[in-house]
Amino acid sequence: MRTREEHLAWCKQRALEYLDAGDMVNAIASMGSDLQKHPQTNPSPVLLRLGMMYYDQGDPAAIRRWIEGFR
Repeated sequence: MRTREEHLAWCKQRALEYLDAGDMVNAIASMGSDLQKHPQTNPSPVLLRLGMMYYDQGDPAAIRRWIEGFR
């Protein structure tokens, strides 16, 4: 099993690949789904809703900050 830090870096990398390809919704979905795959990175539903709010606003820069902001 990966460490928490390794897993989080992997989650971010995958989500940013989607975002860089212009796929905002799958960037958010990937981040949320992948975070749930490690017991120490399970996200709050509120944080996932925040990502979707940025999608609704059509703001890829905010989505990037959201992804990169996970610690």
